[in-house]
Amino acid sequence: MIDQALVLLFAKPASSTGEDVVEFHCHGGKAVVDAVLAALAWIDGLRLAEPGEFTRRAFAHGRIDLTEAEGLADLLEAETEAQRKAALALADGSLKRQIAQWQERVLALSAIAERAIDYADDGDDRLDPALQRDLAVLLEELESWLARPRLEPLKDGIRIVAAGPPNAGKSSLINALSGIDRAIVSPLPGTTRDYLDIPMAISGTFVLLTDTAGLRVAGDTVEAEGVERAEALIAGADIVLWLGPADEAPEHKRRILLHPKADLDPAPVGSGALPISSTTGAGLDELLDRIAALCGKFLPGEDAIALNRRQAGLIGEAAVALRGAASAADLVIIAEELRVVRRAFDRITGRSGVEDLLDALFARFCLGK
Repeated sequence: MIDQALVLLFAKPASSTGEDVVEFHCHGGKAVVDAVLAALAWIDGLRLAEPGEFTRRAFAHGRIDLTEAEGLADLLEAETEAQRKAALALADGSLKRQIAQWQERVLALSAIAERAIDYADDGDDRLDPALQRDLAVLLEELESWLARPRLEPLKDGIRIVAAGPPNAGKSSLINALSGIDRAIVSPLPGTTRDYLDIPMAISGTFVLLTDTAGLRVAGDTVEAEGVERAEALIAGADIVLWLGPADEAPEHKRRILLHPKADLDPAPVGSGALPISSTTGAGLDELLDRIAALCGKFLPGEDAIALNRRQAGLIGEAAVALRGAASAADLVIIAEELRVVRRAFDRITGRSGVEDLLDALFARFCLGK
């Protein structure tokens, strides 16, 4: 006797992997699990699953497509509510169903073009206005998907950079917002010489708060390097928190002007800067609300599908080919461009051309799963 357990058989092809699967539902003590594994080890040919192996078998047997596998991988790594929702939207097959609908429409358009080529042999090579209209409609739809917020800001974090002159209170603000004393605070100018990233969640969204060196003419080469890095981070930031004179604020489409140390020095009238104090906490709640509102511009809507870089790139390839087809006057060119579109869709779902992706994708999974 090892344990009193529940043993379930899932018969193919309706199991999660498409194969015959047996599950042992045991009590979770380490001794029980070790005893079960030791007993199973007597079976010739039995081995532990590799990372992601069950999901890979499900993909190989057509139970899921590549977009669903990517969603599952993201779901396993999700740390915020926004990440969970975006991953679940992929994992439940929403994108797969959308791609299937597009594929069906492209096949119908391809059939029209191929049939027209056959009729062109009889001297009738006129383009069907309905074909051109449908090509334009589908192209507009793909372009609207490409304009949606992407998945990467959700996964990698929205970078929020605190910037300003030395001793403006950047490090104190970072510590106050994150709730931990990570950034060194000192009255000496040039204390912060490199940037510091602090990951955290704001209103359920993963962000990277970044403390940077004070912007000034540097006193030595080390500080000069820090200032140069700060300027590069400001340029690449998603959101900039500017703690300095409003007229010196860098040009950035998503910036929040702040008046720090408002408990010691009231904000000038008409500056447009939000008064804050890292010491008393004044203005910090309003600042978090403003940050959350700006973060929303990077995020997909509720239950919306967010494309990752690979998926967006392939839909972009399909859109380029569709644009070529919509502007072409030759039926042969239209038919060839539509074949390019079909290949791009097949690569999104994993039907073809993705062998090099599979090892990297399934290595992200935990053991077995």
